[in-house]
Amino acid sequence: MAKLRIGLMFGGISTEHEVSVNSARTILKSLDPSRYTPVLIGLNHDGDWRVSERADMLPETLFDSAGGVPCFPTLRAGLDYSSGSGDPQALSAPLDVIFPIIHGRFGEDGALQGLFEVSGIPYVGCGVLATALCMDKILTKRALRDAGLPVVPGHEATRKQVLQSPAELIERVEQDTDYPVFVKPTNTGSSVGVGRARDRAELERCIAVAARYDRNVLVEQAISAREVECAVLGGHEPEASAIGEIGYRGEFYDYEAKYVSESTELMIPAPISEALAARLRSLAVAAFHTLKCWGMARVDFFIDRASEEVYLNELNSLPGFTHGSMYAQLWRQSGIALPELVDRLVELALERQREQNQLVRRFEKA
Repeated sequence: MAKLRIGLMFGGISTEHEVSVNSARTILKSLDPSRYTPVLIGLNHDGDWRVSERADMLPETLFDSAGGVPCFPTLRAGLDYSSGSGDPQALSAPLDVIFPIIHGRFGEDGALQGLFEVSGIPYVGCGVLATALCMDKILTKRALRDAGLPVVPGHEATRKQVLQSPAELIERVEQDTDYPVFVKPTNTGSSVGVGRARDRAELERCIAVAARYDRNVLVEQAISAREVECAVLGGHEPEASAIGEIGYRGEFYDYEAKYVSESTELMIPAPISEALAARLRSLAVAAFHTLKCWGMARVDFFIDRASEEVYLNELNSLPGFTHGSMYAQLWRQSGIALPELVDRLVELALERQREQNQLVRRFEKA
């Protein structure tokens, strides 16, 4: 069987650039050389593209190479990349599939997935709608709540509103929410821009910080909770992994705790009852279906320490694949090692494309 040319796309202009590069390095090392020919496609902080077909080049070193590939259309499936651009680093053959691992804005908000859809090339992970929904915390909350799934109540406002006058949002929060509260930019990941406020002064400050990162701000009731996660894999009939719990120091699971601190502990399986674990897995699959996900998602939950009430926090449609990331570790604990996990994700990408190709694209009279 001929090897698949897989484009590993990483980097990006968001605040999660470094996380993306680390994820790409892990995925690259897991690719079976007998099955895949990797093509590195990197986007640096300034928005310049770099492409390399050197299998021995690591993602972080790609950004040191000269010459960019600024033309998105060169990614179209079936196009002869050896002609047209004239760039010495242009791709020499079509890609069979793309594994996008660009986190944050323009990577997991539907924008990049839309490019792949228009180009007609298979890609790993959720589609345009699901990635856009999962990236927007407010829309995620609305969709899950309407489906009868438990979420933490919250208040929202636009960046323009809070910059002009944060008082209206603060008054709404204080009317029916007790301090402390969490303030979040609506469309960031890795807890970037997230703050915990214990009084009005801190709330004003956290709102100002969150508004720096996104056009919308979300304020939620803080819950004294355990944070647990479940990985979902599949298409029409997705399956859920073991449950993992995150132990960390500090007020909440912030960027430093996720990627820097050595004291953060991932407990897999989580020390919870099998009945609770089964319920979490069922909720994870239900949320996956509700947001029309495909391929993969990591579903994050809160478990109230006092009541053990469960709240669905968010779905990450493009979870990290760094050494310490939970998604791959959950599947390893569930019996699927990273190389097999990558194989499954690629197969799901190709399955979706086959189904897409079967759809009627021209009007036909009945």
